[in-house]
Amino acid sequence: MSAPRHLSGNYAPVTEELTSFDLSVTGRIPDELSGWYLRNGPNPADAASGHWFFGYGMVHGVRLEGGRAVSYRNRWVRTRSLTEGARAFDRDGRRDLTAGPANTHVIRHAGRTLALVETALPYELTCDLDTVGPYDFDGRLRTAMTAHTRTCPTTGELHFFGYGITEGPFLTYHRADASGELVISRPVEVPGPTMMHDFALTAEHVVFMDLPVVFDADLVGGTMPYRWDDGYGARLGVLRRDDPYGRVRWFPIDPCYVFHQLNAYDAADGTIVLHVMRYPELWRRGADGSVDRSQEATLWKWTVDPVRGTVAEEQCDDRPGEFPRVDDRLTGLRAAFGHATCGDALVRYDLRTGGSTAHEFGPGRTPGEAVFAPARPAGTDGAADSDGPGWLMTYVHDAATDRSDLVVLDADDLTAPPVATVHLPARVPYGFHGSWLPDLP
Repeated sequence: MSAPRHLSGNYAPVTEELTSFDLSVTGRIPDELSGWYLRNGPNPADAASGHWFFGYGMVHGVRLEGGRAVSYRNRWVRTRSLTEGARAFDRDGRRDLTAGPANTHVIRHAGRTLALVETALPYELTCDLDTVGPYDFDGRLRTAMTAHTRTCPTTGELHFFGYGITEGPFLTYHRADASGELVISRPVEVPGPTMMHDFALTAEHVVFMDLPVVFDADLVGGTMPYRWDDGYGARLGVLRRDDPYGRVRWFPIDPCYVFHQLNAYDAADGTIVLHVMRYPELWRRGADGSVDRSQEATLWKWTVDPVRGTVAEEQCDDRPGEFPRVDDRLTGLRAAFGHATCGDALVRYDLRTGGSTAHEFGPGRTPGEAVFAPARPAGTDGAADSDGPGWLMTYVHDAATDRSDLVVLDADDLTAPPVATVHLPARVPYGFHGSWLPDLP
């Protein structure tokens, strides 16, 4: 019997932790790039893993400095699930928030590097990717923490949420200040336990996506315990940032699912604009228990009008894609450009004109999520809502060699050949999300 798709090809896990120095480079790494590119992803420890999402976290990192690719290293996130076999619920039925794979994202805030998964607490890592342990904001965080946090570029605050599975509150909004102190935790009432993977932040608002993919306890054990629910409905919840304990206003939208939003901002006319990668539906189950996996995401624009109480929905592109990213310095502001991975191409969307350009990596070369690395520090590019020059970096798997590269592209000229291709000593399996962590001044 052949291995399941999530355990074969470039989904297959790697078993070695490596450290390699002075990596070979084709092209030239820009001198301005000094820091770590880190990316997290699921790496099953054995063949018993029932779904790609269940693999234990492994972070792959490349150190760039002085025009050189100084080193590569990959390390397991040594969660209690990996090292002790800890389970999400103990024998008394209590939830163990330290028992999670920490396999979805890796970020830095207030000097801490955190590996994230939406079902548990984050795990703190050292600069060398060694695991420090679970992090609960000095005991103040009592829910899981989403893998998709948002750092406000103006205040330095970290915004995030946690969702409940078997009991309420099914949604809790959190905010940590720039120093890393958790200062706000407030429940938000929703009808039931949905898989709320992402949310949006603007300069003035937090936007939640309450969508019809719901937890189903009968599906627990070996597969994703979620399913499409025609009766749940779909809506966006808007909370004012200056009134974090105030009313959440809900706006109905057409049923759909969104794993990832690109960005959001407050428009001059008082509306709130979001760009998202939208699935028409997700994980609809047939009478025989089979799951429809044919749906794909495309870029859409939602415009929320708080005065009229409406949401205008507009499809922006018909190319299937995922992993949308924007220059993180423009989180919650009006960015001119966004990027998404579409098959063997990386697409740069002009969010003002609706146009796009693409970098085609070629047959058998598959990119992952691309992260933007600015050419200049924050605050040096003029207006707050202007996109400055920079680079896009992503791991690319080559099926012909079964090896991986870190590819650096000029964000302003995606059709050009790569600025630099860093040849890695090992294959980097497909994964989820990462960050460019520039050296701190």
